Amino acid sequence: MVGLGGAVATTAVAGLDLLRAGGDTAGLPLAGLAVDGRPVEAATGMVEYTDLVVGGWDLDGSDLRKAAEQHGVLDHHQLAQAGPYLSSVTPWPAAGDADFCRNVTGGNVVLAETRRAQVDAVRADLVRFREEERLDGLVLVNLASTERWPDPAAPALQSTEAFEAGLDADDRSITPSMVYAYAAIAEGVGYVNFTPSLAADVPALVELAERHGVPVAGKDGKTGQTMMKTVLAPAFRSRALTVEGWYSTNILGNRDGLALDDPASLQSKLQTKGSVLDSILGYPVEDHVVRIDYYRPRGDQKEAWDAIDLVGFLGQRMQVKVDFLCRDSILAAPLAIELARLTDLAQQRGQGGVQTQLGWFFKAPMTPDGSTPEHALHRQERVLLDWVTTGATGR
Repeated sequence: MVGLGGAVATTAVAGLDLLRAGGDTAGLPLAGLAVDGRPVEAATGMVEYTDLVVGGWDLDGSDLRKAAEQHGVLDHHQLAQAGPYLSSVTPWPAAGDADFCRNVTGGNVVLAETRRAQVDAVRADLVRFREEERLDGLVLVNLASTERWPDPAAPALQSTEAFEAGLDADDRSITPSMVYAYAAIAEGVGYVNFTPSLAADVPALVELAERHGVPVAGKDGKTGQTMMKTVLAPAFRSRALTVEGWYSTNILGNRDGLALDDPASLQSKLQTKGSVLDSILGYPVEDHVVRIDYYRPRGDQKEAWDAIDLVGFLGQRMQVKVDFLCRDSILAAPLAIELARLTDLAQQRGQGGVQTQLGWFFKAPMTPDGSTPEHALHRQERVLLDWVTTGATGR
């Protein structure tokens, strides 16, 4: 995991340790899924939750117990139970660049100044981790703070050859997220971008993933408010209710919120959140407003509030209001865990390139040709489950 010391990652690591101790699987979407009467793991070869081993990078070098205490996601009992294991996990030095994420910095930085040197360091970490843990499979999940986007049309991002040259020239249109994505693909490691940052979805890295047969997926985990939109908007469309306006606001005070307090990083997030609605409805919602505000006292307990204006039969107006009092990391961590299992399953099946069946997890799902993805949650779920079950053994 990139961003191992963050709220989502520490929650995921603690959750896995609690599962190994017999904890509850609530919130894990694929827990208990059966295929032809058998557990999905037995039917497909998907790895068990309890067999997952986690390592990764963070700009803060504190052990994960200290990080978890700071984030305040786990309750006292959970922290006491998972604490000994969390204390044993320390993030590796990270390949960061404050120019891309101004509000989240730290001193646990890999001693590699150029982009090529950063790639080499990340690749060495992946090789070492695979060998030390004797892993059967390896997936890199990006849970880092949101970066500002570079120019997507930058020459270095348009082809694999140009990207290679850009690494050698220390081209700063190559972001830290792309450093990790390239390193993973080059090592034959599946890559998942759970952030809004531009990473494996640039042409150069899509081409590289297809060339190496490595599965890649992303971007921006669909956890709270946008998940609700992808449930409600199809319902409005199916009943011919016109959405005249949709006002969405979010307040959160965790490290992700702090990162988004920088306007450049915020713009990256708004780009992924704003495209969902028009695609589902089939028409532009002129008054679609999305706000995200950093409010420190709220911590990880995000509030996502929507005010929806509808027009129905005879032009009569109606309203829907939704106030989702989320637990940001409690929603995101299980999705990151499932994505690791599913991406590994794609690797087992020899399926490289963009994994469109994983679009269910994302606000801005990748497509191989850059075409408009499906956003409606129920349709995305059907695609995912069909893919999982189609590869079951003994069918």
